[in-house]
Amino acid sequence: MWKTIVRRVLIMIPQLFILSLLIFILAKQMPGDPFTGLITPETDPNVIEELRVKAGFYDPWYVQYYNWITNAAQGDFGQSYTFKKPVADIIGDRAMNTLLLSLLSVIFLYVLAIPLGVLAGRYHDSFLDKSIVLYSFISYAIPAFVLYLIFVFIFGYRLMWFPTSGTVEIGLDPGTWSYYWSKFYHLLLPAASYALLGTTGVIQYLRSEIIDAKTMDYVKTARSKGIPMKKVYSRHIFRNSLLPIAAFLGFTITGLLSGSIFIETVFAYPGMGKLFVESISSRDYSVITALVMLYGFLALLGSLLSDIILSIVDPRIRID
Repeated sequence: MWKTIVRRVLIMIPQLFILSLLIFILAKQMPGDPFTGLITPETDPNVIEELRVKAGFYDPWYVQYYNWITNAAQGDFGQSYTFKKPVADIIGDRAMNTLLLSLLSVIFLYVLAIPLGVLAGRYHDSFLDKSIVLYSFISYAIPAFVLYLIFVFIFGYRLMWFPTSGTVEIGLDPGTWSYYWSKFYHLLLPAASYALLGTTGVIQYLRSEIIDAKTMDYVKTARSKGIPMKKVYSRHIFRNSLLPIAAFLGFTITGLLSGSIFIETVFAYPGMGKLFVESISSRDYSVITALVMLYGFLALLGSLLSDIILSIVDPRIRID
C-alpha cells in the first residue's frame, strides 16, 4: 500500500506541472490586469506603464512562467497587487478559516446523514423512510444561496441567535477561552447550513445500498443462522453499505478545503472561496494562479484519500 501511495504522489508531479502551465496561460488571457483599476482621469499613464514593466508583464510568456514556477516551487507565489502582501501569507490566513469551517461542516454532514440513511434503508417504505426521502428531495431542490440567505435572515437578523459575518468577535484577545468560543460560534450557522443541503447524496446512496444489501445471499445466510438483526445490520449490511460513502469522503473533504464560494460570500466569512471571487474581480493574477494550483492539488489529493479510506473500510480492497 505504501509503495502505491508513493507512486501516486510521484504521478502528481507531472500532472501539477501541466496544470500550472494551463493555469498560467489562461490567466494571462484574462482582460485587464491588476493595474487597470488604478487608472483614473487624474492618473498619469506613464506611472501605470512603469508598474507593468517593473512587474514583468511585457516579458515573453515563457520567461514569466519560468520565473513564476521556480519561485512557486520554493513557496513564493509572488506579491498580491490588491492586498499588498505575499500571496502565501494571504492564502495561509484564509486557509485556516476554511479548514475550520470544512471540518465542522463534514462532522455535521455525516452525523446527520448517516443515521438518516440507515433509518431510511432499514425501514424501507415506512412513514419514516418517506419523510426522510421527502426531506432529501426538498434539500436537493433548494438552491444553496437561497437557503443560506434565508438562514442569515431568520437566525442572524430576526432571531439574532448567530453572527452574520466575520470569524471572531472584535476586541477579544487571541488564546483566551472567549476567543476560541467566539470562533466556534461564528462557524455554527454556515456549517449547519452546508450540512443540511449536503446530506442528500449521502442519504440516498446509503439508503439504496442498505435496501439492496438486505436481499443479498450473505444476509439471508446470516439470518438463517439465527444471528440477531441488530448484528446483521452492524456487522454485514452497514459495513458494506458504507463503501460508496467512503469512496466520496476524500473528495468531500478536499472539496470543502477549496472553500465554498456561496457560503463564504453569503455569510461574509473570510475563507478561500471568498478570496477567489475577490481576486478575480480585482484581476489579481498572483492570487488567482496560486489558488487554482492549490485547488488542482486538492482534487488530486482527494482521489488518493478516497482510495485510502476505501481500503481502510474494506481491507479486501487494495488501491492500485
